[in-house]
Amino acid sequence: MNVHDSERVAGLLEDAGYERAPAGETPDLVVFNTCAVRENAADRLYGNLGHLLPIKKAHKGMQIAVGGCLAQMERRKITDRAPWVDVVYGTHNIGALPKLLERARERQEAQVEFEETLTTFPSLLPARRQSPYSAWVSISVGCNNTCTFCIVPSLRGKEKDRRPGDILEEIRALTDEGVLEVTLLGQNVNSYGAEFGDKTAFSKLLSACGEIDGLERVRFTSPHPRDFTDDVIEAMRDTPNVMPSLHMPLQSGSDAVLKAMRRAYRRDRYLAILDNVRTHIPHAAITTDIIVGFPGETEEDFAQTLDLVNQARFSSAFTFQYSIREGTPAATMPDQVPREVVQERYDRLVALVEQIATEENAKQDGNIVEVLVAEGEGRKDAATHRLSGRARDNRLVHFSPHDTTPRPGDIVTTRVTSTAPHYLRADDAPLEVRRTRAGDAWEARQRAAAAPVPEAPSDTPAPVLLGMPVLRS
Repeated sequence: MNVHDSERVAGLLEDAGYERAPAGETPDLVVFNTCAVRENAADRLYGNLGHLLPIKKAHKGMQIAVGGCLAQMERRKITDRAPWVDVVYGTHNIGALPKLLERARERQEAQVEFEETLTTFPSLLPARRQSPYSAWVSISVGCNNTCTFCIVPSLRGKEKDRRPGDILEEIRALTDEGVLEVTLLGQNVNSYGAEFGDKTAFSKLLSACGEIDGLERVRFTSPHPRDFTDDVIEAMRDTPNVMPSLHMPLQSGSDAVLKAMRRAYRRDRYLAILDNVRTHIPHAAITTDIIVGFPGETEEDFAQTLDLVNQARFSSAFTFQYSIREGTPAATMPDQVPREVVQERYDRLVALVEQIATEENAKQDGNIVEVLVAEGEGRKDAATHRLSGRARDNRLVHFSPHDTTPRPGDIVTTRVTSTAPHYLRADDAPLEVRRTRAGDAWEARQRAAAAPVPEAPSDTPAPVLLGMPVLRS
């Protein structure tokens, strides 16, 4: 969701005449799009703002803006602690950013502005998409749940759903531009339709995505176990371009902790969902989120989490140590678990998750996988002479291209030759390389970026550069 919002911010600014700052140049504008889920979010923000202060003093006219969930939560605290910030805006008024920057320049004072409800659905704003072959598509914003550990509903507001026709129109426009993979986004993506009274709206949307020419891969995140119904599983099974991967947040394997978290399901219901998914989609890769050390969690509660992880056989898991978020009910709950206990339990959980991921990935050895080649997925690709991408089940695959030249956005069919906890390797020659319109779109973007920029007339104002400065030692 934050990546999608950042694409919208970049699109808004470019539409207003800003340009991305070239590497190594000090920008005229830095925008922070913040998250408030983790405890260290505020520390990281203020650390970055402190880093920017001497740069701003040395660069006349430079502006700094802070938006997103942390901005919605902190509000004027940000300019109180960092008075050199020019604009603070919230989650509901992203579209106001260019206007606020202009007003801050004119008045020479910080502009802090928030809306309590959504003014413009983010997907109606311009976007500068990071990828020409894969796109985020927001189907809803906000959340109607009341999980006791989560600050998001108070910052994003109640769930607001887009109309299905608007979503499908955006996806068709994206495929016309060369996109072949979309990820449907929502705080609780499978409760989509609650606002207009259709409990089967999400499964209908998945099925409708199957009718869009050129759309090869559909993913979604994140669902909630409470709202995950059989019609969604059936739509996943019956719609060929809906991928056999599912991210299903667990949070805890203890019924007592789930009740304290105000999660509207229990462990048996959760495991039944996984069984049903695997009955209908046997090769689905299932991932999850787990929180360790929620207030009141006992060793027995934690053992229940380990037991469920053993049963669930997740292909991977995002694991978190509970951290207090001011403004949530859990922040004031009794029996906060000591930090050293949380760390010890967390280490045990991570070890188990890694062990199971290793075992599950080993089952892929020798399998033939279809990989969407991606840009930036493999940090060591240059050194290992491999390329990287995602299989249909969303597993990361590092593969050797041999004498082929696939581009990001192309599809490579290859055989897995070895495995590790977090990825698969395919070192034999690819069985097939399919050049796609998405690869064409990537290549066209590369050509455009490399093309010389025509000189502007001498009386044309210099563009405002957007980016993040780097300290040179």
